[in-house]
Amino acid sequence: MGTNRNVDRRTILKTAGVTAATLGLAATTGCGGDSGSGDGTVTLRYAWWGGEPRTIAIKKTIALFEKKYPKIKIKPEFTDYEAFWEKFQTQASGGNPPDVFQNAVGFLRKYDKRGVLLDLKTQADAGNLSLENFRNGVLANGQVDGKQIGIPVGANTMALVIDLKAFKKAGVEAKFGWTWDEYFDALQTIQDKLKIAGDTGYFSIMYLYDLYLRQNGKAFFTDSDLGFTEDDLTQWWEDGYKRVRSGLVADPKKIEQAKPKSGLSAGLAASEFTWDNFSIRYEGEGESDYGLAPIPTTDGKATGQYLGSLMLSAFSGTKHPKEAAQFIDFMVHDPEVGKIMGYDRGILATTEQYDAFTPTDANNKGVKAYEDEVAQAGVLGKITPHPSGVDVIEAAFLRIGGEVAQGKTKPADAAKALFSEAKAAFAG
Repeated sequence: MGTNRNVDRRTILKTAGVTAATLGLAATTGCGGDSGSGDGTVTLRYAWWGGEPRTIAIKKTIALFEKKYPKIKIKPEFTDYEAFWEKFQTQASGGNPPDVFQNAVGFLRKYDKRGVLLDLKTQADAGNLSLENFRNGVLANGQVDGKQIGIPVGANTMALVIDLKAFKKAGVEAKFGWTWDEYFDALQTIQDKLKIAGDTGYFSIMYLYDLYLRQNGKAFFTDSDLGFTEDDLTQWWEDGYKRVRSGLVADPKKIEQAKPKSGLSAGLAASEFTWDNFSIRYEGEGESDYGLAPIPTTDGKATGQYLGSLMLSAFSGTKHPKEAAQFIDFMVHDPEVGKIMGYDRGILATTEQYDAFTPTDANNKGVKAYEDEVAQAGVLGKITPHPSGVDVIEAAFLRIGGEVAQGKTKPADAAKALFSEAKAAFAG
């Protein structure tokens, strides 16, 4: 998931579930949705996670689809992020997951390994689904070993959210191409002048560390393993812990006490790294103005960024693969669907929907401008590989990083623990 100009726009980010459910599935078989009625009507189960606004919007798009395809009925299933994957584990283990479901790159190899995901390229070859007109190469996010097992519905990238008032009051600017040293110097100025921490806790965010590694010629993952060493991670966490002790990074105990507010919106720090389309949260929680700022760099150029995405997948055992593909095609290409969904799941992935939706609020305008500028800057690379077990490792990275921040675990011991848990996750 930088910009080519200083941050001066009011942009807010929205929270989504952060904790990944630990999954372990047996090989699956099954039949998906209903077999159909006597008049030829079939029913597809469609499942997703998200809040009420997403659910309201998706139900509107379902109504549009059923109007165009009166012989296909959609049965919606929805919940929050963690509960979604817990339920999905049970359904898949029993051989009866939804026919179509929202998915993310961290789960693709895991479920492909278990035979759960339909290769949608076969349906594209049959003319039931178009793989054309996807923006900025994002279609590749859903590809594993030559198969198309996910179809992107939106795209996002990592960003830095800043308290605009705090940065202005301290007299510091967030500029495209700034280095990590310049970033930390800016946070030190904020701490000195405003007596608040500069950052809420950057070093426990797996996807941010991935960007840092990519800036230095590595990556968090290879196709089947970790792409860095214990020494690399030890140094990352040692540097982070030093900044906690110096007050440059917020006290983790205060961050915990502020929940469910973020440390940024609670006024405990002036910046926080997250995905650019996580809109609403900070504006709704905090009393300041919040904007998107560029990712710091190692060399003043490469940010390590790429486009991540939410996507739609289909169950390999569905009784209605053609109808499932037609439904996915409609959901990612139909212009009216794009107008309804907006940027709820990220910047719209296809040109048909991207062109159909014109954001009118400051929130969506800012996210659009940010991603457009990142793309125009030429810093976007290919997405980092995501082996089976990524969801477990992300949760472990967040938890162990938090233990380092609190001084409960020494950085070297924490790095060993992360590598041990990653080995188990890959084996599972």
